[in-house]
Amino acid sequence: MAIVTGAAKGMGKADALKLAGAGAKVVLCDIDLSGCQQVAEEIKNPSAGSGRARGESVALRCDISKKADIDAVVAEAIKKFGKIDILVNNAGIFPSEPFLQMSEQNFEKVIDINLKGSFLMAQACAKEMQKQKSGSIINIASIAAIKGFAGLSHYCASKGGMVAMTKVMAVELAPLGIRVNNIDPGAIDTPGTRVMDMKEQDRLALVAGVPMKRWGNAEEIANAVLFLASDESSYMTGSTMVVDGGWVAG
Repeated sequence: MAIVTGAAKGMGKADALKLAGAGAKVVLCDIDLSGCQQVAEEIKNPSAGSGRARGESVALRCDISKKADIDAVVAEAIKKFGKIDILVNNAGIFPSEPFLQMSEQNFEKVIDINLKGSFLMAQACAKEMQKQKSGSIINIASIAAIKGFAGLSHYCASKGGMVAMTKVMAVELAPLGIRVNNIDPGAIDTPGTRVMDMKEQDRLALVAGVPMKRWGNAEEIANAVLFLASDESSYMTGSTMVVDGGWVAG
């Protein structure tokens, strides 16, 4: 059974569909409940030719910056499916704001959702995973953890913190049978990046320095998630998979 945060759209939706297609029962959580419900319907009734079998899921509203919401999601997941095998910490926000104009409130909001929320969800799920002495936690960070982007000091800080936290979690949770890994996506074409008020020529310019010369898609991140969630990655923990078309390497 898998919990996917930020599952209403974009990478979270792709991750949920990929895991469900591989046979996992999925708890979809997002602050956008109606979006999660639509994804749940796609899992229940996949489109013809999608190659996915019908799956089982539940959609729940969750603000991951609030511990009470997270505890409620984990309790409902255990009630409905009995255990938690996989967590995909995908939920996050990235509002752009220049460093010198950034307010304390906006900085705190990004940290609360992207970093604190991932910590709280991982902690709650790991407490359940240790009961069966197995589990895979996948934190979706960003190449912003290792590369500076103007206007995103709060976002870069949150994702850098997530990468560091992944390593500590991996060390502490390995004796409990729980693996923790991280994915650093590059420029991924999602509804979230589509609303960044960028003209098409600006979108092309953004990836001009990417060796593969294109934006990635959510399915390509979901493929990495499925690998890290599966026994195919059974000797991996504390690792970071960079999925960015070669942007960091270039």
